[in-house]
Amino acid sequence: MLDVKWIRENPAALDEALRRRGLAPLGDQVQALDQKRRAAQTEAQTVQAEHNKLSKEIGIAKSKGQDAAPILAKVGELKAKQAALEEAMKAADAELETFLAVVPNAPAADVPFGKSEHDNEIKRRSGPIAKPEFEPKQHFELGEALGLMDFEQAGIISGARFTILKGALARLERALAQFMLDLHTTEFGYTEVSPPLLVRDKALYGTANLPKFAEDLFRTTNDFWLIPTAEVPLTNLAAGKLFDEKQLPQRFTAHTACFRSEAGAAGKDTRGMLRQHQFYKVELVSIAHPDQSEEEHERMTKCAEAVLDRLELPYRTVLLCTGDMGFASKKTYDIEVWLPGQGMYREISSCSNCGDFQARRMDARFRPAGQKGTRYVHTLNGSGIAVGRALIAVLENYQRADGSIAVPQALRPYMGGMKAIGADE
Repeated sequence: MLDVKWIRENPAALDEALRRRGLAPLGDQVQALDQKRRAAQTEAQTVQAEHNKLSKEIGIAKSKGQDAAPILAKVGELKAKQAALEEAMKAADAELETFLAVVPNAPAADVPFGKSEHDNEIKRRSGPIAKPEFEPKQHFELGEALGLMDFEQAGIISGARFTILKGALARLERALAQFMLDLHTTEFGYTEVSPPLLVRDKALYGTANLPKFAEDLFRTTNDFWLIPTAEVPLTNLAAGKLFDEKQLPQRFTAHTACFRSEAGAAGKDTRGMLRQHQFYKVELVSIAHPDQSEEEHERMTKCAEAVLDRLELPYRTVLLCTGDMGFASKKTYDIEVWLPGQGMYREISSCSNCGDFQARRMDARFRPAGQKGTRYVHTLNGSGIAVGRALIAVLENYQRADGSIAVPQALRPYMGGMKAIGADE
């Protein structure tokens, strides 16, 4: 959620931020709601001051033996008025908060202006793309031919956008997750967490998934939500907390199942594992000092890139433009892996700096050393990386002409020394 004080003092800056995102200006509306709230607050304070003054006069009148009834009657009227004003304040606060809850974060100054993914800025590439001497197949063709990837039976059990992995492919998926967790915890200083997969409204509100993106989520009949990513429980580890400055940054990682309705994905990636209702991901979350969040963002992105470097998968890193970035993000890097079966790059990780946008929603603060008062932390999140898409990338980049799949060197210790899937090695 954006800072009301910042909007009050810089309404034009809000409108400019929204313009860069391709949205209509809202500065005047926010100011009007803020003025309504502050007017109710001011009037309530005036009534409270008058009430306090009259309360003293009652004591003086009684001490002098005077009739205090007229003053008591007026105090009663003020109490009723004050109660009404307090309700008006609550209503105005709620109205402003509801309005701001669907206003996106302001893009950072160095985020390029653009309307779509075609305007994103390529920052770096991992190296040359190998050209196989045969026509590469897509992952679902490879998996089905091996008899280890079953979409038909998954459809009978659960419907579209589900997959069953068997044997060596199921083990390869597990190996990828274990490899990522080991890398992030032993080399990059992240603390592994096993979080809940079911969360309440408040947790999703804190990460800005609610109220705007409810249709993208799965909800249970008893008012829990299935997490769309471990970003939700991991970021909420800071919810309502007051940290000492020396405790920052805090870095967390988790391997979890993720659940998304893919409500807006009709007709997109209907074949294969690229866009599923249930998938697995290793998530990275940082709770950082505001002065260090930009540096932390670069660090997190490098940690995600390191996974692909170790797996020797070709990729590129792009800075998302204002028209392609997420609602809660102020700056996002996407890492896109090369898929030879598709002949194109596809997103495999998205690393975002949300600034204090989420922290304001979940009241996550820290106390600066040697200073009075508190400040909001900055929150960052990223895929470190999407396990299913990493599996796809390994299948397509390590495929052989005979349909077998070489196992990347980094994964062989997790595969019992297996060198290839679908070959006698």
